[in-house]
Amino acid sequence: MNIMSKPPLDETEVPTSLRAQSKLKTRRRVLDAARQLFMERGYEAATIRDIASQAGLSTGAVFASFVDKTDLFNAVMAEDFQRQVEHLRDAAKPDAKVEEAILAVFEAGYRFHGAQLPLLQAAVSLSWSNGLGGEFGDRPSFGLAMEALTEILSRGVETGELKATPEQLRLTAEVLWDAYVGNYRRALFDDWSVERLVERVRQQIQLVLSGLR
Repeated sequence: MNIMSKPPLDETEVPTSLRAQSKLKTRRRVLDAARQLFMERGYEAATIRDIASQAGLSTGAVFASFVDKTDLFNAVMAEDFQRQVEHLRDAAKPDAKVEEAILAVFEAGYRFHGAQLPLLQAAVSLSWSNGLGGEFGDRPSFGLAMEALTEILSRGVETGELKATPEQLRLTAEVLWDAYVGNYRRALFDDWSVERLVERVRQQIQLVLSGLR
């Protein structure tokens, strides 16, 4: 055999790769269509049939990627929270005081969701119907948010602005995150503006950090 000749192509490689790419594209189309309809109609009114039609696919194609509508909605929200955390990280001010840095992060989050409150409203409603008491459940974004907040707090300890052990920093990050997330109910059910949410979380940050001065 000519040593310069190429080895025979494994005929299973290309089709498998193409199938994987096609599956990813289908999943992307379903997610984009679902996000749009969940935003426009809410969780209950957006049906799998409507989502499939919006995506230009069959209902079977939707179920090939997602178990049911709840699974699809959770995937939409998981992506949304992932984007939110990335947005929060980008908003962090590395040279700012702890209070200012955390406030900048939370304000970015409120502004991120300000234009898509119907989607967040649907998430809260679904969580209540699933017995989660209005909570979104455990999501990977929570861990990323904790890392970002803990990093800011740790920097405050290093500069002498705060005094706390690693365990206290972790707990403080959780308390701050809970306050930040809890304030969304004010926007969803009491029509609070972003500015009002920011002022509220500013006061909460000041109160929590006062125990670490």
